[in-house]
Amino acid sequence: MTGWESRKTGRLPSRRAVLAGLGACAGSAFWRPGLLRAEGRMGHEAPGLPPVREEDALIAFGHTGPITDGGWTTAHDRGVQAVRQAFPKLRTVYVESVPYSADATRIFRQFVAEGANMVFSTSNYGDFIRDVAIRAPNVAFLECDGVNVTDNLGWYYVTHWYPSYIIGIAAGLMTKTNRLGYIGTFPIPSVYASANATLLGAQSVNRAVTMHAVAINSWFDPQAAAQAATALVDSGCDFLCGITDDPAYLRVAESRGIKAAMWNLDMRRFGPNAYVSAVVLDFAAFYVEQVRARLNGTWKSGAHFLTLGHGTDRDGWGQSVPEDIRMRADAMRDRILAGYTPFQGPIRDNNGTIRVPAGKVMDDNAIYGWDWGVQGMTGLG
Repeated sequence: MTGWESRKTGRLPSRRAVLAGLGACAGSAFWRPGLLRAEGRMGHEAPGLPPVREEDALIAFGHTGPITDGGWTTAHDRGVQAVRQAFPKLRTVYVESVPYSADATRIFRQFVAEGANMVFSTSNYGDFIRDVAIRAPNVAFLECDGVNVTDNLGWYYVTHWYPSYIIGIAAGLMTKTNRLGYIGTFPIPSVYASANATLLGAQSVNRAVTMHAVAINSWFDPQAAAQAATALVDSGCDFLCGITDDPAYLRVAESRGIKAAMWNLDMRRFGPNAYVSAVVLDFAAFYVEQVRARLNGTWKSGAHFLTLGHGTDRDGWGQSVPEDIRMRADAMRDRILAGYTPFQGPIRDNNGTIRVPAGKVMDDNAIYGWDWGVQGMTGLG
């Protein structure tokens, strides 16, 4: 191997790609272990991808951050470890902190040159990965948070807006100032979906709640996250949430005696008294399923949403969350698992304009491309 280690791992020296202009998504599938159910324009056959013997297979992962970040990339790395456990004879390689630049193209090309049968990118690399996939028709590609579906390139993402809404219910019942603080990264759809869903959940039980967001222009900048959190608490926010990859704002909440909800993984050890819950991610079953399909010669490209209870969920409740609040929030979780969606009109933007009329529903594709803040939101357009 050249450029990274090849035992069961690999390494290279930026951070998660900044999504710009996702726009409307073309079709989706709701993923369950062992099942892909098509919605809309879904599914490309993948011609020329015959079965691969496990001992001959090479599966490559391009990570957007370090696997030790304790958040997003750590969650993906756990999925990689699940692949290694399920298929001990194959080889995996990975590159950490793939930059959002032409260097990404070079890295994906190197995966192909080294003989990769399947390539995962753990964030959106747009044309940097699409151009490589076009020139490597015998390799399967999957892009997290992507938009492109071709014969051999698909995308996958987590419907994190549902656990965000559930946690928002707890926030709306626990806040005393009715001001939630949100530590954002960039004004992109995944951030809008996270913040809006949390606020709508809170407002469903407490109409007086507002949210004040601060964008720190980074997925992993503990110092900036802590500074933003401090400013939000100083302005009267008594419940913090966000979408960063580190526990910095949880530590601020712990030190200031307020509550916080996190993202990616269980982080309660960094603020046990402040911790309410977290949007947690689990890519293991999906990764194993996709690799198995590639080895069997049955893999198809497509668009995959990992849904509530099957790739994303709320974490266990924190020690300070009263039982009645847990039960009220979890009643919504049960309804969503049964097929209900809380994203129903009327939904107004932060200018008061109705964006989702009464009787209409925002489906997952619409939420995936969310680019406006709901009523009561400041700091996100």
